[in-house]
Amino acid sequence: MNLYTAKNVDATGDGHQATNADAGNAPQSLYEARKKIFPKRAEGRFRRFKWLVMLITLGIYYLTPWIRWDRGPYAPDQAVLVDLANRRFYFFFIEIWPQEFFFVAGLLVMAGFGLFLVTSAVGRAWCGYTCPQTVWVDLFLVVERWVEGDRNARMKLEAGPWTFEKIRKRVFKHAIWIAIAVATGGAWIFYFADAPTLAYDFVTGNAAFIAYSTVGILTATTYVFGGLMREQVCIYMCPWPRIQAAMLDDNSLVVTYNDWRGEPRTKHAKKAAAAGQPVGDCVDCNACVAVCPMGIDIRDGQQLACITCALCIDACDSVMDKIGKPRGLIAYATLNEYDANMALATDNGTTPINPDRVRNADGSFVDKVRHFNWRIIFRPRTLLYMGVWTAVGIGLLVALLSRDRLEVNVIHDRNPQYVLESDGSIRNGYTIRLLNMIPEPRTILLSLEGMPEAMMKINGLTSDDNRRFAISVEPDKATALKVFVTVPANALPDGSDGFSFIAEDRSSHERDHYDATFYAPEGGK
Repeated sequence: MNLYTAKNVDATGDGHQATNADAGNAPQSLYEARKKIFPKRAEGRFRRFKWLVMLITLGIYYLTPWIRWDRGPYAPDQAVLVDLANRRFYFFFIEIWPQEFFFVAGLLVMAGFGLFLVTSAVGRAWCGYTCPQTVWVDLFLVVERWVEGDRNARMKLEAGPWTFEKIRKRVFKHAIWIAIAVATGGAWIFYFADAPTLAYDFVTGNAAFIAYSTVGILTATTYVFGGLMREQVCIYMCPWPRIQAAMLDDNSLVVTYNDWRGEPRTKHAKKAAAAGQPVGDCVDCNACVAVCPMGIDIRDGQQLACITCALCIDACDSVMDKIGKPRGLIAYATLNEYDANMALATDNGTTPINPDRVRNADGSFVDKVRHFNWRIIFRPRTLLYMGVWTAVGIGLLVALLSRDRLEVNVIHDRNPQYVLESDGSIRNGYTIRLLNMIPEPRTILLSLEGMPEAMMKINGLTSDDNRRFAISVEPDKATALKVFVTVPANALPDGSDGFSFIAEDRSSHERDHYDATFYAPEGGK
């Protein structure tokens, strides 16, 4: 069986195998109604890893807005803040201005190539462990099991009549789900304002309407997607299952049922063996199906709905432990490994060979030593993704460490472009914005460079030589100035002379300049 091809699988991915009788007696339907899934709780190393990922990701999401970071008296002390009002993004010691949005774009590019890298190496690990849909569905399932019980109890409750006990449990469960959804929406808005202040305003009814509407929308989506729709979001709404096939190749790790070892499956292995019939390791207990949050049967092969959460591996390993057979009937494997094991799987075409053992020349078996296959990571596809990811990361880091926190922007007056004064001199007007991009006040020296006869005038400020002005700028703000530059009639530029506005902070040695243009009636630019 090809590792990436399901056999006799219904289009919905629910594991139901179509039969000829079904095809002949029932009209063909392009859509099948959802069959509710009641995943059983799994125990094992992958389930523990998912618990850990869930705790870490939810902890980061809910707690990050409450982390404080001292930036001094002139800047907010919230560690992570998207300050839309002042058009700033704060991330601990990093502050991003609107014109530096390329840093955010670069991080998105890194996230994209990181996802490509992970998928090409270990399949849909993002979907199985860290996708928000997966994390919140896991959280909602914890609540559901706590209130209604595990798989069998929930199935019995679902099939039973609407008694007071059933109504009580359902109301209690959905109330907790809504509380989680409200907390999810509430945590999101805290990233856009000071969390303690906004929390107080929200509770007292003094927050802005956008805060309440955002919480309402996110509450609804979290409740519906995580509690009601669950696997349908992954199967029908998410585009990644359709895209990820392009990221996979023969060396990508995916959750695999080793049918060359498990088939033919039977629930009566001892009777079949006594009768001389071939027997595989699979006892057809359906434990892998019971724990699957997507409701699929991994034994049917790779399927669109599989998110590679590996809970079926935990379930199958526990069964193998109980019946005294080696683990790994369901395991992470590559297509190359599957094909190689398939070629070596049978002795005379009938007897399955333990995948954890190899045969000596004398016919005896010894334990097989497994080593990590580094080709899973170091191959052309993954090296390309890793190279792009690293290059973008290094570029962002260099740009971040070398960026200036002082900028000068100049806009020349367009109407009029110049003014002829009574003494024959020419005056040009400019609007200058000094950007102090640190949360501290400082004094900036604005001066002219070039056109030695030119004089500069700034309303409300004085200077000894009229070519250099000391300007106090506010912390973390842009200061706008109206500046006039005047050139005597006998010193007009001839078209080759230029000049610049220089902004300099003597204390930090930061310096920026802007090459400006001076307009005159006959002298050119």
